[in-house]
Amino acid sequence: MKRFDDYPKTIKKALRYIQQDASLVLLNQLETSLIKSIKKRKEALKKKEKEI
Repeated sequence: MKRFDDYPKTIKKALRYIQQDASLVLLNQLETSLIKSIKKRKEALKKKEKEI
């Protein structure tokens, strides 16, 4: 697993925001969005992998 310092700057900022400032309502919205995005990316990578 990557060290925190190795992540892109935008990811580090987002994680710090989540840890320090995000409200409960916003955390729920972010969680939903992140899960959807991760699932979509995984599906795209699996599809691409099958094509090769």
